[in-house]
Amino acid sequence: MARVVQKFGGTSVADPEKIVRAAKKAAVRHAAGDQVVVVVSAMGKQTDLLVRLAKQITDAPSDREMDMLLSTGEQVSVSLFAMALQSMGHKAVSLTGGQIGIRTDSSHTKARIQSISTDHVQDLLEDGSIVIAAGFQGYDPDGNITTLGRGGSDTTAVALAAVLNADCCEIYTDVDGIYTTDPRVYSNAVRLATVSHDEMLELASLGAGVMHSRSIEFAKKFGVPIVVRSSFEDGPGTKILSGATMKRTVSGVALAKNEARITVEDVPDQPGASHQLFAELASQGIAVDMIIQNAGTGGTADISFTVTDQDLPAALQITDRVAEAIAAAGVTHNPDVAKVSVVGMGMVHSEGVAATMFDALSAAGINVHMITTSEIKISVLVDRQNAQKSVEAAHKAFGLDGFVDESQATGSLPVQKSDPLEVVRRLEGMEDLAIEDCQLDMSQALVTFLDLPDTPGVAAAVFKEVGRAGLNVDMIVQSFPRNGRAELSFTVPASDRQRAIAAATTIAQTRGAETTDVPEVAKLSIKGVGIRSHAGVADKLFAPLADAGINIDLISTSEVRVNVLVAAEHGKRSLSILRTAFGLD
Repeated sequence: MARVVQKFGGTSVADPEKIVRAAKKAAVRHAAGDQVVVVVSAMGKQTDLLVRLAKQITDAPSDREMDMLLSTGEQVSVSLFAMALQSMGHKAVSLTGGQIGIRTDSSHTKARIQSISTDHVQDLLEDGSIVIAAGFQGYDPDGNITTLGRGGSDTTAVALAAVLNADCCEIYTDVDGIYTTDPRVYSNAVRLATVSHDEMLELASLGAGVMHSRSIEFAKKFGVPIVVRSSFEDGPGTKILSGATMKRTVSGVALAKNEARITVEDVPDQPGASHQLFAELASQGIAVDMIIQNAGTGGTADISFTVTDQDLPAALQITDRVAEAIAAAGVTHNPDVAKVSVVGMGMVHSEGVAATMFDALSAAGINVHMITTSEIKISVLVDRQNAQKSVEAAHKAFGLDGFVDESQATGSLPVQKSDPLEVVRRLEGMEDLAIEDCQLDMSQALVTFLDLPDTPGVAAAVFKEVGRAGLNVDMIVQSFPRNGRAELSFTVPASDRQRAIAAATTIAQTRGAETTDVPEVAKLSIKGVGIRSHAGVADKLFAPLADAGINIDLISTSEVRVNVLVAAEHGKRSLSILRTAFGLD
C-alpha cells in the first residue's frame, strides 16, 4: 500500500465534467489499496471572478478580507470533488486548510506555512477515506484565514506529501510534464523524463509554468519525489527527484518575462553600501532576483538587480532614497527586460557552455545587458522584445530541438518516519530559509574587462578566445552597461592567471577595452533552499560582512546559490562570519 498526494489545478477541475474525470484518477488509486490525499485548486477562472467581485465593491480591499473571499474558491472545488467520489462509492471527506491544520504566518495574500498538524488527516486515511484538501490556504496564529499566494496549491500539495511521508506527489495539470522550455514560447520544446530538484528550482519559469518554485523548495528540503502528469491523457509525465542521473549538459532554457532592472550608479566601494540597500528592500518584503555588482574602479562600483514588474514602483522608491543616503551618483531602471537562462547539472563538468550560449545569442543579433552564473546555470538579461528569439537560439544551440531524454532516475523514495519526535521536527518552520552550506574557494584569480563596447557578440568573442586558450571559467559577471560601454569579469584557477591575462589582452586590444586582474580572490558560495523566494537573504549575507568592515568586490546570484568575491586576506574570516550568520556552526 502506498500513500499518494494528488494535486489538480484549476484547469483540471474547471467544470463538473472535468471534476468527475479527475476524481476517477483518485478513485483508481484508492481502489488499488493506496491511501490518497487530493489537493484541489479553485475551478478555472473562479479566482479571477472573485477578484472582480471585490473590485466592484472597493478599489482597495483589505488583504485580510481578500483572503477570506479567495479561500471560498477552493472550498467549492473540494466539496464537489468529494461528492464526485462519494457518487462512485468511495469514502471521501473535504477539508479546508484550517480543518487540516495548515498554520501560516500572518502575511495575508502571500502567507508562508509554519507547520501542519497531521493527526486529523492520518485518522481519516486510516479509516479508509480519501481526503480532499483545499489548496492555497491556511490559518494564522490569530485564527484568520490566509492564502499562500502564487503557486499556493502546489505548495500545499508538496507540503502535505512531506509531512505525511507520502511515497509520491502527483501534480496533474494541462500539460504532460516538464519541457526543455515553455511550449507556448517555442513549439519545438521536448518533454523531459526526469529532472533534478536543483535543476527544477533553477528552471522555476520552465514548462508552461507547471510548478512554482516554493513547492520545489519543499520537495528538495524534505526529499519529496514529484511526478508531473496531464489531467486529460495518460502518460509517464516527468519525474522530479533528488539524484537524477543526467546524460545531457543542458536540461532546459528558462524564461522570466516580467523582469525589471534597477541600477545604482557609482556606489561608494566600501563596506555597508550593499547592506543598506538590500536591508531596505527586505524590510518591505521585496525579493530581488539577479544581483550584480561589478568589480569597481576609482573607488565606486555599480550595483544592478532585478525585481518583478509588480515590485518595481516600490523598489524604485526605496532605491532612490538609499542612493541619496549613501551618496551614489544616481539610479536608472528599465521595466522592459527579460531573463533567459540555460540550466543543467551536466554544466558542472562541461567546457564551453558559456561560449555556446553567447555565440548563439550573438548570431541572432541579440545584445546581452547583464550576465550572471552559477555552477548549473547561466542567466542573461535581454530586451523583452528579444525574449522569444533568445529562447529559440539557446534551445537550438544546445541541441534540445528533437532531443530524446535518456536520463535515468536514481533518487530513492523517502523513508517512512515512525518516530513521533522526528515527525514533529519536520513540521517546524516548514518554509524557513534552509541554507545547506557556505564554502570558501581560495584557488581563483579575477580578470576584468573595462570599457567593452555594448554591442551584440562581445561576450561571445571574449569566451571564444577564452575557450581557445583552454581556460576553465567559473564565475562570469557582466554589469549593466553605461554610456555604451560594459564591464565584464570572470574567474579562473589562479594557476591559469597568466594565460587568462594573455587571452584578455588580445581581446581588449581588438575591442578598444582595458583589462585588470587580481591574482588571488576569495569566493564565498552560499547554497540553500529559499534563496530566491525569501526577501531578506541578501541582507542577511551583506549585513555581517559590513559590520566586520569587509567589502564585497563582486556578486552573482541564482535560485539556489549566491556567490560573492572578497579580498583574499578576508576569505577565512568571511567564511567564519557567514557560517555563524546562517547557523551553520
